[in-house]
Amino acid sequence: MTYTGKIKIYSDGADRASMLEMAANPLIQGLTTNPSLMKKAGVKDYRAYSKDILSQITQKPISFEVFADDFKEMHRQALEINSWGKNVYVKIPITNSKGESAIPLIRELSQQKIKLNVTALFTLKQVHETALALQGGAPSIASVFAGRIADTGRDPMPMVMASREICASADKNIELLWASTREAFNIVQAEQAGCHIITVPFDIIKKISGFNKDLEKMSLETVQTFKSDSDSAGFTL
Repeated sequence: MTYTGKIKIYSDGADRASMLEMAANPLIQGLTTNPSLMKKAGVKDYRAYSKDILSQITQKPISFEVFADDFKEMHRQALEINSWGKNVYVKIPITNSKGESAIPLIRELSQQKIKLNVTALFTLKQVHETALALQGGAPSIASVFAGRIADTGRDPMPMVMASREICASADKNIELLWASTREAFNIVQAEQAGCHIITVPFDIIKKISGFNKDLEKMSLETVQTFKSDSDSAGFTL
């Protein structure tokens, strides 16, 4: 099982230098970020940071997320974020922090022809409701957090494959995205499951060059690393 290059790889992160590097990489077809990643990257001014990124990345799709908890304010933020560029997708979480469904807002924004990335999807019920809300609207993305599902000890593949069928039957303009990637093999899994897109952190993107690498060579390189590290550490027994 290997990566064939059919699935679109989006870089996931908020470090400015890394985002610009990824945008220039022909392997990368889009980018995503979120408030947590932006906080980790030390972003202080959400609007200024986002507009600066968009002044440099003008062609590849990029998702920016609303951060309000009130749906009226979410709507206002979505309209502003949408105005920043034609390549922008507005990320809308499936619920707010109180557990209230964002489906009515998703439906309204999609019908207003705003490209959405509906995020934090964990259940087939959420995927089904999202697909119906996006039906007939703007081109959009449904982001299933497969990696976080796997973190609970569950195999995410059955849900992801079922989600692919749900999205396909609802509207051909809905793309399914594998989110919260944990390892390079997730790219292979996402492709096998029929996802259109996978978001991949910068450090994992670098591992793609190792796909199909000779395993005997990897074994030798691993032992050589052990030897080099033990020598440099000055270990003795």
